[in-house]
Amino acid sequence: MKVVLFNGSRKDNGCTFTALDLVAKSLEFEGIETEILNIGRRVFNGEIEAVVKDASEKVKNADGFVFGSPVYWASPSGELVMFMDRLWAAGADFRFKPAASVSTCRRAGNTATLDVINKYFAYSAMPIVTSCYWNEVHGKTPEDVLKDEEGVQTMTMLGKNMAWILKSIEAGKKTVKQPEWVEKVMTSFIR
Repeated sequence: MKVVLFNGSRKDNGCTFTALDLVAKSLEFEGIETEILNIGRRVFNGEIEAVVKDASEKVKNADGFVFGSPVYWASPSGELVMFMDRLWAAGADFRFKPAASVSTCRRAGNTATLDVINKYFAYSAMPIVTSCYWNEVHGKTPEDVLKDEEGVQTMTMLGKNMAWILKSIEAGKKTVKQPEWVEKVMTSFIR
């Protein structure tokens, strides 16, 4: 089993990467393969097409996902939102695969950021993985993040919970049939 983690920060090794790395280490301890993709800086530098193409291939073969972002104005980075808007064209490859959102900030705006990211999952019939608190860490630097004991615990638990859900889904496939997908009915409120 494999989980792909997407870093929506412009900083490849900043606070968001640090949080995602904590989740990845917890998943790996549970026997789950991980890969962190730093997409924020690349999207910022105008490489959106290449980033989405690369990620689309990873999505097909992944079993679960974690999308992480720093908080910018009480929401995810514009880079992550642009990336997710484009990547969600591969919606069928996300169905029924668990996903989690992670936010990092100095002070506030985390839950609003998590809410924006989680809506992509809800729209795509993806189980949303939670932890023992909101999936967030606080700090201005990666070193600060590691001092956030509650945040570190939350990221570690998130990895454990993701591993448990992945293993449960795998075990369930032997006895429980996955729901059949139906095309969405699109209601028009303008007549």
